[in-house]
Amino acid sequence: MLVSERTEQNEKAMLSPRAAHVADSKGRERPEEPCTIRTAYQRDRDRIVHCKSFRRLKHKTHVFLAPEGDHYRTRLTHTMEVAQVSRTIARALALNEDLTEAIALGHDLGHTPFGHIGESALSKFLPHEFKHNVQSLRVVEVLENGGMGLNLTWEVRDGILNHTGEHMPATLEGEVVRLSDRIAYINSDIDDALRAGLLDLSDLPAGPVRTLGSTSSERIDALAHDTVDNSTGSDDIRMSAATWALMDELRDFLFENVYIGSIARTEEDKAVRVMESLAQYYLDHPEEMPAEYRPESDSERALKVCDYVAGMTDRYALTRYGEFFLPRSWMVD
Repeated sequence: MLVSERTEQNEKAMLSPRAAHVADSKGRERPEEPCTIRTAYQRDRDRIVHCKSFRRLKHKTHVFLAPEGDHYRTRLTHTMEVAQVSRTIARALALNEDLTEAIALGHDLGHTPFGHIGESALSKFLPHEFKHNVQSLRVVEVLENGGMGLNLTWEVRDGILNHTGEHMPATLEGEVVRLSDRIAYINSDIDDALRAGLLDLSDLPAGPVRTLGSTSSERIDALAHDTVDNSTGSDDIRMSAATWALMDELRDFLFENVYIGSIARTEEDKAVRVMESLAQYYLDHPEEMPAEYRPESDSERALKVCDYVAGMTDRYALTRYGEFFLPRSWMVD
């Protein structure tokens, strides 16, 4: 018996009936020969980890633009934290950890430079709103692997697309990632704001701190336990109403005190100018983009430009901006 087949049998025996068993996957858009040692979800995880878009996450802003220090979250460290929380919850609920991890690792591949600021900037060039979850799906379906995409399974693609937005994922594993994303970013953003001196522990709402804990690890532990307790035997992934309200109180506090109007956002206008200037430059000079991003017609020019600019890291975007719009040093022999 192949190792991958044994794993599939183990899933049937050990996982919850509500779990997404890999043997029941809807499969890939392009059929492939199965791997002898890895299941389809394990292969999806590996493809995401080894793709270029995943590596670029280490140089993409999560919340804080250009912070001085090595311990602030990037989009990559946020992704790893989401994967960790997701696997903990999935294991406790006897769900498919491999599927959960693959979704978590791929959920933010479509994020722009400079976090959500970049999304707003690029939306001005498209007939529709730029949404990072939609772009994450576009990355794995179209942009990666030289335009061939990663050919991931349907369940992973569904979880990536629906980790945020109005539609819920089709699998419980996708729901786990959707909730774990919120658990992770709320607590990591509080941690980073405290490190930056934007907040003091005494500033945090008293109710959530008293009930969930005064440290990031205590709060994540409490939220994960509550999720497991309230999702066991359920057809969806949920928290108790009381705990959800406490988490929402922390999120509202962050919006008021960190995400909007804090000193951490003082560079926002500059980041918007960088993104808009780059997008406009490449709209005017599409021939200067790499070959795989060059539009074949005027109708797709804006989309291709946004694909290219969205895929940049913060520092690469700043480098290109400097080359195009700032005076260069020169000398005469």
